[in-house]
Amino acid sequence: MATPAAKSEALIAQENQFGAHNYHPLDVVCTKGEGVFLTDVDGKKYMDFLAAYSAVNQGHNHPKIGEAMIAQIKTLALTSRAFRNDQFPPLLEKLCKLTGFDKALLMNSGAEAVETALKAMRKWGYDKKGIEYGKAEIIVADGNFHGRTISIVGFSTDPDSTSKFGPFTPGFKIVPYGDIEAVKQAITPNTCAIFMEPIQGEGGVVIPPEGFLRGLREVATKNNCLLVLDEIQSGLGRTGKWFAFEHEGIRPDGITIGKALSGGYYPVSAFLASDEVMDVFTPGIHGSTYGGNPLACAVASAALDVLVDEKLVERTAELGEYFAKRLKGMKSDKVELVRVRGLWAGVQLKESAGKARPYCYQLKDRGMLCKDTHEQIIRLAPPLVITKEQIDWAVDQLEAVLA
Repeated sequence: MATPAAKSEALIAQENQFGAHNYHPLDVVCTKGEGVFLTDVDGKKYMDFLAAYSAVNQGHNHPKIGEAMIAQIKTLALTSRAFRNDQFPPLLEKLCKLTGFDKALLMNSGAEAVETALKAMRKWGYDKKGIEYGKAEIIVADGNFHGRTISIVGFSTDPDSTSKFGPFTPGFKIVPYGDIEAVKQAITPNTCAIFMEPIQGEGGVVIPPEGFLRGLREVATKNNCLLVLDEIQSGLGRTGKWFAFEHEGIRPDGITIGKALSGGYYPVSAFLASDEVMDVFTPGIHGSTYGGNPLACAVASAALDVLVDEKLVERTAELGEYFAKRLKGMKSDKVELVRVRGLWAGVQLKESAGKARPYCYQLKDRGMLCKDTHEQIIRLAPPLVITKEQIDWAVDQLEAVLA
């Protein structure tokens, strides 16, 4: 493994001295991005196969999004929600028409969108379903990742996420991901919602069994509870559909989105839902100073336009089939299995192959950046602007280090 060059080494040392050690990144210090490429401070160029956890689906430094951001910065950046602004209403309409939901509530980070959804689910349970106050239950899945706030990590099954942060918010029932019978058994009269990822990204691109999402929809409808899906990583084109739930032809009652909603330029997230769900919010009970600010709205609007105008969702569906064929055709005795949906993959290594992180460093040395997760999995998620030839090059590198 090559050691960082001089500029990188100095910056890594500076970060280690003055920053909290709450991340364990690969030792590459990026200074420039364009399309599918990143360049480090020492001038080395890399192909990015993480896309900031799917935040830069449109590619790094997309000019149309950047131009929209610069134009808005020159006029108005923030008013708070105490006043209205002219960028907020058009984005709300664009989001609702694009997704088919009645209402949108804008926040900043993905975790904020999830917290918003959790509040909506519970309040709907009390106001609309008539659950006795304080007894609402939400069914979630093991192996989940929805963010890192105190309520969210309270229903995580990842020991690192829950380590000595309790006591946690009650009211969550954890069931095995992909097990529809376990979901049925967890339902009670106090169940207000089922909340899950349609594909578990942080878990290593874990795709549930065929029919699982349809099963969730049926169970939720039968038992008068909501089905809300976290599409923050899986949504906005990553899987070859606008949203991962579309692969099973269902409609949830609400979704959370973020990351690619801004194309990597600015924190923007949203909770989208039907009128029946969103109407539980009344003035003063939920909000954010920055949520729906004009700068965020201008950026998000441009980011959505890029996805539509450049047909990146359709492109991902086509390239995703080729990506899957190349990955599953790799010759390696170190690979246990490969999970692929669109331009999103988890390469699960055999125990005998060792941990995934050293392979990520070998790929870095070859000019390709990706990230390990859960020790044995290499996660792959390039910007959606990647070409077939670039996919070929990347899979060749992966196959070489796994030979």
